[in-house]
Amino acid sequence: MKAFVAVAVAAGLLTASPAFASEALAKSKNCLACHSVDKKLVGPGYKEIAAKYAGQADAAAMLADKVKKGGVGTWGKVPMPPNPQVNDADAKTLVDWILSLK
Repeated sequence: MKAFVAVAVAAGLLTASPAFASEALAKSKNCLACHSVDKKLVGPGYKEIAAKYAGQADAAAMLADKVKKGGVGTWGKVPMPPNPQVNDADAKTLVDWILSLK
């Protein structure tokens, strides 16, 4: 019985880890200085972004590009600066995580 519980706990941690890893990645890339998961700071909350782009096939690629190059106008007049320190793989991981939020 103890072995079953240990396996169940480990499985739960493995399935939950991508969300934690992506939030940690967002923190490490300084994204959380301007964004929050569930409320507007300088930029929109990640859940608001996920809702806006839900169901759009090209959203992930477009947002990953915007993470790296920056942008202005979609969410108002405050620009999002470019983030060249974020590599392609990390941008994809961040955007996939953001789009998975409900």
